[in-house]
Amino acid sequence: MREKLPGGWSEVLKEALETPSFRKLERFVEKERQRYTVYPSEEELFSAFRLTPFARVRVLLLGQDPYHGPGQAHGLAFSVKPGVPLPPSLVNISKELRSDLGPPALTSGSLVSWAEQGVLLLNAVLTVREGEPNSHEGHGWEEFTDAVIRAVSAKPEPVVFLLWGNYARKKRKLIDTQRHEVIESPHPSPLSASGGFFGSRPFSRINDVLMLRGQAPIDWHQPG
Repeated sequence: MREKLPGGWSEVLKEALETPSFRKLERFVEKERQRYTVYPSEEELFSAFRLTPFARVRVLLLGQDPYHGPGQAHGLAFSVKPGVPLPPSLVNISKELRSDLGPPALTSGSLVSWAEQGVLLLNAVLTVREGEPNSHEGHGWEEFTDAVIRAVSAKPEPVVFLLWGNYARKKRKLIDTQRHEVIESPHPSPLSASGGFFGSRPFSRINDVLMLRGQAPIDWHQPG
């Protein structure tokens, strides 16, 4: 599994990849793939890292768990493959994008274009059994992705961390908030979006921070 991780990231995460926890995780995921349908595919597992090299990370958006339906998860938090109907959380993200920055809403559920512009779309858990949300929680992915968050926090260049929902907000303790901007709100899930996600304007706020630093804004409307 570790051999699928792109070189720049594998160097930064070398210590995390050599822990007993990660070796145990590799064995677990391998057995799960032998017995069940597991998403995303092995080839797409580290898509976020391939599309957003460590040196190019400008924004880290943290999700929790991959989508567990057929054809959805492809290694990017909140994103689905082109042509796949938008899941409810992504529908709400699209609504907030339109409200925040004006039309159009997302024309595709694929967020590849965000990743290519430096937005690391990271789930805390990177695999899931089909039809069973959170089924791979607590098997070692969290230790690995915590190491990812710490590594991004240690970058000399400031990064914007976007934390949606209570699960993501707990990771704030891993971030050097003296150097990095942290934007938090409720999760875009239909269960919580009306409690503060709608109206939080994350996309314009991120772009304001980037432009204050002399960086190009993210084109959030760009189709995936």
